[in-house]
Amino acid sequence: MRFDKLDDWLNWQQTLHPHTIELGLERVGEVARRLGLTRPDYKVITVAGTNGKGSCVAMLESILIEAGYRVGSYTSPHLLRYNERVRVQREVIPDDALCRAFELVDAARGAISLSYFEFGTLAAMHIFARSALDVTVLEVGLGGRLDAVNVQDPDVALITSIDLDHTEWLGDNREAIGYEKAGIMRAGRPVVCGDPDPPTSIGKQAAAAQAVLYQLGRDFSYRRDGNMWAWQSGPWHYDRLPLPALRGEVQLQNASTVLMSLSCIADQLSVDAAHIRSGLQKVVLAGRFQRLPGPVEIIVDIAHNPAGARVFASTLRASPSAGRTHGVFAVLADKDAANMVEAVRDAIDCWYLAANRSERALPVGELRALLTSKVAQPLQSFDSVAEAYHAACRAASAADRVVVFGSAFTVAEVLALHV
Repeated sequence: MRFDKLDDWLNWQQTLHPHTIELGLERVGEVARRLGLTRPDYKVITVAGTNGKGSCVAMLESILIEAGYRVGSYTSPHLLRYNERVRVQREVIPDDALCRAFELVDAARGAISLSYFEFGTLAAMHIFARSALDVTVLEVGLGGRLDAVNVQDPDVALITSIDLDHTEWLGDNREAIGYEKAGIMRAGRPVVCGDPDPPTSIGKQAAAAQAVLYQLGRDFSYRRDGNMWAWQSGPWHYDRLPLPALRGEVQLQNASTVLMSLSCIADQLSVDAAHIRSGLQKVVLAGRFQRLPGPVEIIVDIAHNPAGARVFASTLRASPSAGRTHGVFAVLADKDAANMVEAVRDAIDCWYLAANRSERALPVGELRALLTSKVAQPLQSFDSVAEAYHAACRAASAADRVVVFGSAFTVAEVLALHV
């Protein structure tokens, strides 16, 4: 074996390929074929979109497990441990199993260079192929059409919201980004779009691919009724459903899209109302409006683009604090920080700025300069996210709250303080 420790494998993978991100299926597809991974004997649900992918994966996983199926889930990025990316029955895969899978991928690739994400995707698929699963739920890493998870044909494709993010790879408008997301569609198979106002490229690509498109607001709908909600698609309907355990009004949109996706393959993976209710109540997802223990209310959210920031701000306003909201903010340099600030500034009373530990982090000086021109609230700068977080907690009174957002890297640094 090339390495016997997981960290050594991961560090090596980050140096293997000349580009951190290189979209395309030729290299990863060839290695997948050599490993016999392109035609799995379990059902595949692929999830793409700008925001909401992780929530949809978590809800699908929870409902399907409640229905008695063996479920594998693949997500990215991780927060504290790489193992979080690969789960079977909600349990993360241990280091030794990941190392064995990496060794097999390494042997199969020969002279083919793989990116960090491609290596990990193939390892996850190899583990799933040997785990006697009924279904896997695969989260697209970037885009869809050329993403590594797209080497496997989904039995149903799910597309969440579509907004501007990763524009250097996917295009600088919603039509172009929608085209890339639509690449997970397959001829004759269902695709569910949960964006209430999708770009026209989604419908065009569904027609071109001869996929069967189900669109929120046209083919299925939901309505909230107090602390309950209902879902309907033609003769299919579920009434008096509990709100998802994940916080935020947008989670009803995500849950509705999940239910439509499950309805599309009900003849292959049947679930009933009891499974749905239990799955929605038991779903857990770290880093999404997650509350942490502390002397004051502490909320962390990986909101990392303008659309995510708008949802985060809306959720904050829906549950206002009796006191002030102290915002710890650190973001990546390749994100639209200006519009993120525009989206959330009215929900923050005091700002605590830092650069997170990512090599792509926006320097704190640049972040402060940006906010100085956009917000009237007090600003403080710190050398690290941990220092900013501790300062916010010290300044907060019992009636206040501390919120941490801007990136998965930012949230991960705070979660590490609570382990």
